[in-house]
Amino acid sequence: MRRIVLALAAWLPVALGACVDQAAGGGAGARDQIRVVGSSTVYPFTTLIAEQYLAANPNARPPVIESTGTGAGIRLFCAGIGASYADLVDASRRMKRSEYDECARHGAGDLMEVQIGIDGIAFAEARQGPPMRLTPALIFRALAAAPDGRPNDSRTWRDLDPEMPATPIRVYGPPATSGTREAFAELILARGCETLKPELAALRERNRAAFDARCLAVRDDGAYVDAGENDNLIVQKLGANPDAIGIFGYSYLEENTDAVRGVAINGVEPSYGAIANDSYPGSRALYVYVKRAHLRAVPGLRRFLALYAANWAPGGALTRRGLIPSPVSVRARAADTISHDRPLDPRSLDAGVIG
Repeated sequence: MRRIVLALAAWLPVALGACVDQAAGGGAGARDQIRVVGSSTVYPFTTLIAEQYLAANPNARPPVIESTGTGAGIRLFCAGIGASYADLVDASRRMKRSEYDECARHGAGDLMEVQIGIDGIAFAEARQGPPMRLTPALIFRALAAAPDGRPNDSRTWRDLDPEMPATPIRVYGPPATSGTREAFAELILARGCETLKPELAALRERNRAAFDARCLAVRDDGAYVDAGENDNLIVQKLGANPDAIGIFGYSYLEENTDAVRGVAINGVEPSYGAIANDSYPGSRALYVYVKRAHLRAVPGLRRFLALYAANWAPGGALTRRGLIPSPVSVRARAADTISHDRPLDPRSLDAGVIG
């Protein structure tokens, strides 16, 4: 787990200007320091916002930002309100209704949802490795636990396609708690599964658990390697094993083009333009969620949140860091949510629309 405390290494509760405990004693203490948990993909964007926040507010306490992964971050975020709980969670996928309900059970259901931009699930290889060209169907056959209803025993890429190199199938990717892993499953594995077995599309609607077990379960025999939440470790592993492939957010690929290159999927390479126009199969939205009660309690949290909107347009600091701007209408709605503290309607999580 990566953790950044900009300029300070520890968090100490303080009383002056602090966060009044909103959890009827359950939060214990007071705090004047912004706390963020969540996605490793959104992490570099939020650290940039923290840098800008400190530059504009030099007397503020440095925000604490932890890269826990989306799923684990949402669990921490939803555990309650008050000084002991995070103010904001970074998410590389949308919050699930079940997660929102867990928030609500702990008194933390009064939330704002802000889409900050777009990213892509990028497949990468070492620059000195053999060039690969993949499809969702090929990736599914390589990495699914049971692509044909029986345990996956494919060992090399050539086992799957005679035109592929005879190199071992070895893919370094995010853990099960990561939003990137979930997006990979939904955007790539599910698409590959349904391409090979169109009849399973109906199973998704009829029995989601059975569909997930058949199409989204990843093999655990070493072909897929859980590399944790540290994307830099994946880049290092690709350097040590040029025959392997790595999976992480596109923004991280863009930051490491000296060491790795993108792998085309369906003939489309991961690029800014391909993700922005949705021609690349792995495009996904990025979010932050914030507790409205904490906006009123934690000094500077409103200003911190407003900095996303000030920097997410084309040419802004976030896009220079690698974020791909959302469409104009989505940015306008997100900015309105921030400026008017518009709460998330949980019914929108069921409907699959931005609330």
